[in-house]
Amino acid sequence: MKVLALAVAMAASASLSVAQVGPTEKMEITVYNQNFGLVKDVRSIDLPEGRSVIQFMDVAAQIDPTSVHFKSLTDPTGVEILEQNYQFDLVDRAKLMQKYLGKEIRITRYDQDGQPVETQEGVLLGAEGGRPGVVRIGDEIVLDPQGTVILPKLPEGLIVRPTLVWDLATAKAGKHQVELSYMTTGLTWAADYVAVVNEDDTKADLNGWVTLTNMSGARYPDATLKLIAGDVRRVAPMPPPAPEAPMAMPMEAGMGGGGFQEKAFFEYHMYTLQRPATIAENETKQVTLLSAPGATIKKVYVLDPAVAPVAPSLGGPGDKRKVQVKIEVANKEESGLGMPLPKGKVRVYKADTDGSLQFVGEDLIDHTPKDETVRLHIGDAFDLVGERKVMDHRQLGDRAQQEKIQFSLRNHKEKDTVEITAVEHLWGEWTIENETTPFVKKDAQTAEFTVTVEPGQEKTIEFTVTTRW
Repeated sequence: MKVLALAVAMAASASLSVAQVGPTEKMEITVYNQNFGLVKDVRSIDLPEGRSVIQFMDVAAQIDPTSVHFKSLTDPTGVEILEQNYQFDLVDRAKLMQKYLGKEIRITRYDQDGQPVETQEGVLLGAEGGRPGVVRIGDEIVLDPQGTVILPKLPEGLIVRPTLVWDLATAKAGKHQVELSYMTTGLTWAADYVAVVNEDDTKADLNGWVTLTNMSGARYPDATLKLIAGDVRRVAPMPPPAPEAPMAMPMEAGMGGGGFQEKAFFEYHMYTLQRPATIAENETKQVTLLSAPGATIKKVYVLDPAVAPVAPSLGGPGDKRKVQVKIEVANKEESGLGMPLPKGKVRVYKADTDGSLQFVGEDLIDHTPKDETVRLHIGDAFDLVGERKVMDHRQLGDRAQQEKIQFSLRNHKEKDTVEITAVEHLWGEWTIENETTPFVKKDAQTAEFTVTVEPGQEKTIEFTVTTRW
């Protein structure tokens, strides 16, 4: 009886009328910088009274079917979802051959000019690798027949694109505007910045681009594009799609009222493009995010033995370190910025003596709120050398020690005077005494010493640190 009831139910479902789905009227995609996005697709459908079936065939191939939400905007309470299905048994050679086992197929051979010379009909008995391996033609069994396989029709159960299918119950017949929303992987974006510094390294023209990549397996025409910047927690992240090479990288300017508008959203920031955008399948698109000409910057030199690489070419015991070159930008309106900056890569350029722009370094920045400072480590100084030595060490009982530390900072530039900050990392309960240069206590484990070094000069910093534990 259960089997009979199931068969009756399946037959009833198959006999339901299929409602015609109109073209997309409104498309909105919200992209997160964590390889996923939210798609909203609004269309019109003529729904009959009672039960009917509707199909959405052009959804993203990387869709998360558990995130799908369907509703009628016209009559939310008058349309009931009885069943929702996601069909993804897509056509390929192997599946076609398997579906036609025991059924008739045609095999046609062609000459060199592409003209058919022979067509044979037979029953497919076996297939391997998407090719007919065993075919019964008349009373003979043919192994590995040569020619082009022709199938009379697409077998039931196979589709050319992933398809969402709903079984609906509608209280009143009529035209309904419906919204389909779902999440998909394969959509991601990142910010890319270009900074061109001036001659004396005090100003920079900063431009930001949004780089959007679509590998979700769908095209989004004339979509409202929204970007979410922030670290959104995912309980069970969807697996990333298989990597594919993007096919294009069009660059679009954010002019004519078409740039991004930024605003706070929950605990994140949202950037909304002020014009529709078409995001093609397998495409990387760049759109202008910001332009800040003449932003105020500061170039600083830092010797941090904990992170600076050893400079073995300089010889010695291996305590000579490279001096880092950093650029600081205050993300404030008075500095020429003053907007939340999404995380991304910053590339820095500067014009040489011939006026040609040259690449001088790059760094990654995290999400940076307004009024915070961006610090870029863009390289190591060629003509600056730092050295840290422990000049003396004394053990003061079982739980204390005393060390005399010396920093040597050398400026081999021909004419530029520089400020170098030497960083000392400490531990335990520490005190600094007998310092030749004042220090700034940055935190419980860090002290910084800043000195000015003239061209061709060497400056020495000495201090005694006592550590107890």
